[in-house]
Formats: sequence, C-alpha cells, structure tokens
Amino acid sequence: MQQQNKPSVDEKILPAPKRRRHEQRNTIAEWTLTIILLLFGTTTLVQAFVIPTGSMEDTLLIGDHLLVDKLAYAPPGPISKYLLPYTPIQRGDIIVFRYPVDVTQTYVKRVIGIPGDRIKIVNKQVYRNGQKLYEPYTYFKTQYYDSYRDNFPGEPNSRIEEGAQIMLEKHVVNGEVVVPPGNYFAMGDNRDSSFDSRYWGFVPRENIIGKPLIIYWSYDAPTDELASSTISLDHALDLFQHFFTKTRWRRTFRLIRGYSFDRAATR
Repeated sequence: MQQQNKPSVDEKILPAPKRRRHEQRNTIAEWTLTIILLLFGTTTLVQAFVIPTGSMEDTLLIGDHLLVDKLAYAPPGPISKYLLPYTPIQRGDIIVFRYPVDVTQTYVKRVIGIPGDRIKIVNKQVYRNGQKLYEPYTYFKTQYYDSYRDNFPGEPNSRIEEGAQIMLEKHVVNGEVVVPPGNYFAMGDNRDSSFDSRYWGFVPRENIIGKPLIIYWSYDAPTDELASSTISLDHALDLFQHFFTKTRWRRTFRLIRGYSFDRAATR
C-alpha cells in the first residue's frame, strides 16, 4: 500500500512547462552519459550490480541488474569537471555503497538525510528538519506499526548493529537523529522490509561507491540465487529454461533517477 502524502510547505515546484523542459534536458543528459559509459566504460567508471533483496521495492526489484556510475560523486579534476556531471550527494539520491558493518557486501538505498539534517519517524511518516516529507517512492506492505521501525528513534525491540547503538547514544537530540559530518542517513523504499540506517547506523562518505544509472537486465529470480557472486547450477538451469519468459523486458534499459527534494523555482 503506497502512502499518499502532501508536499511539505517549504517545497518549491517548477512551473509545469519549465519543469517539463528541465526534465527533458535531464533525460537527454542521463542517456548521453549512459551511452558514453557503456561505450567506453571500464570497472573504473561503471560497475555491475544486482538487486538481491526487496528493500528497494517497488523502485528496484529483486533481479534488477544495474550499471552503477562510479564517477558521479568522485572529486572532479581540473578538466573533467567541465566534461562530466559531478554532483554532491543529495537528499533523495539512490546510492550504492559498502555496507558499514561488512564492507565486502554492497547495499543500495536512498539518501534521506545529509550532514546536519535532523531525522525522525512518527507512525511511518518521516520528518526532516521539522518538516513532513512527501515521499512518492515509498511503499508500505504491512498493516501493523512497529514501535521502533515506525517511530524512530526509540527503544530498539530487536537486535541492532553497533553503529546504530552509537547513533542512538551519541547523535539523538530532542528526539531526532542528527546526521554527523561526513555521514548520510539511508533507507529503503520498501519501508516495512528494509534493513537500513535505523538498524546499522550512518553511511560514511568513503563507503559510497556511486549511483545506479540504468537497469540493463531484469530477471525474476529468488534472493538466494542472486546473493552469491557465482552462478549456481540451479540458477544456470533456470536461465537456460526460462530466460525469455522470466526476463522483465519492460524494465530493460530503464533509467534510474533519484528524487529531488531541493528543486528551486525559476522564473
């Protein structure tokens, strides 16, 4: 069930004609960058990644295979800054990062808070810096309310990682988590089934690899067949038998965009 929220009072939206032109320019720029990376990319520029769990549903599905732009958040060089669209990490961005508890694992989540932001959740609704967020990308797939997950920060009712313990002990002010410098607060779009910053703490800036650009292939397979770095015999057989019927063709070559909370009106 998707939550229907109203935009917060401080959000400014571009007028419809200008917004359409702005979105068209963004789409052209994204496709141009994607084609360049596909043609000339190496592991230095892009990285393949597969979604093994449902924490980002329905934005990203289990079995979505992504290409990740590793240059997006890299420090720009004196010449390359004029050629490539380097950007700071922004609220609403979807990021790929090394899991802080085990850097051998790679996670994908959405940035909810940047350094200095104050975050709290009341009855599943996220508030940032005192403002109720409009989050059209979120999905809530359970009916019940969890005392910690849905009213955060609070008293944990299950095991949480050490990073989350430190976050709750040292970075909560007046009932809100304050994101420290050099860190980010990230959550999955499938809010009821996401193992995210609520449970393991902040994402350090140095852990962030990049942002997903495009779904180059999407295949309907269970998590246990996708979590491993090697292809099992069962998965190989499944691919051989069902490649055409289980490939989600409508998702092929779909661009992945973050959600901009910081749109400024232009006159």
